[in-house]
Amino acid sequence: MINTKNTTKNNPDKHCFFCVNQIDNINYKDVTTLQRFMSHYCRIVPGRRTGLCAKHQRKVSTAIKRGREMGLLPFVRK
Repeated sequence: MINTKNTTKNNPDKHCFFCVNQIDNINYKDVTTLQRFMSHYCRIVPGRRTGLCAKHQRKVSTAIKRGREMGLLPFVRK
C-alpha cells in the first residue's frame, strides 16, 4: 500500500521570521513585511505554512486586519 500521508521529512524546518530577526513590534504600516504573509489572493497565510510561531502569527493577523481597515492592504485581489 502506498503511503499517501504528508510527512515532515521532506519539509525543511521553518523558523519564525520575527524571532530569528529579533523584531518585537509588528506595525500595520509596514506593508512590505505584511505582504510576505499574505497569499496571491490577499488572504492571510497560516502559520504552519509561513513558519511563524503562534505569538507572532496572532500579531501578524491583527496587523493585516488593521492595515486592511486603514486602506493600506487590499481585502481581495483586483
